[in-house]
Amino acid sequence: MKSLRLALIAATILATLPLAALHAQPTPAVPSGQAAPATQQALQVPAFTEADARAVLNGRLAAIRTVLELSPEQERLWPPVEMAIRDIVRGAGERRARGTSAAAPAHFLDVLNGIANAEETRARELRRFVSAAKPLADSLTEAQRRRVPAFLGMDDTGGPHQPSAQLWLFEEEG
Repeated sequence: MKSLRLALIAATILATLPLAALHAQPTPAVPSGQAAPATQQALQVPAFTEADARAVLNGRLAAIRTVLELSPEQERLWPPVEMAIRDIVRGAGERRARGTSAAAPAHFLDVLNGIANAEETRARELRRFVSAAKPLADSLTEAQRRRVPAFLGMDDTGGPHQPSAQLWLFEEEG
């Protein structure tokens, strides 16, 4: 049961915004007639928009549901899980936006305090997800329980090395 919960947490967390794409910055314009430096030429990737992020999240949520092959009874348990995921992803994005516009820390203790606050928030959000996902997780069949770790590339041995550092609900805060 513990590994099932970890797998479901990871499944929901892996379904959000890709970090690299979210952090991509548009390349500065180069005056006409001039060639962009070689480093700029390689980095000319269109900015990842909010619409792109929504589409990726929707796709990842659909993929999880497809892998689980939810029964009609389980489908009724899915909406609270999806709502929790969407709310957590939205909150993580808002925190990231605030963090990028905040003044630089004045002292190393400010940095440590910020880390502590982020970890408290992360723990609160993970507990919220676990609470929302528990009824669905409790209803999964053995076959469904096997699929989640395999889909995520997780080791389901229950050992200490689960991929909790890569939980996608908080990916964009990295």
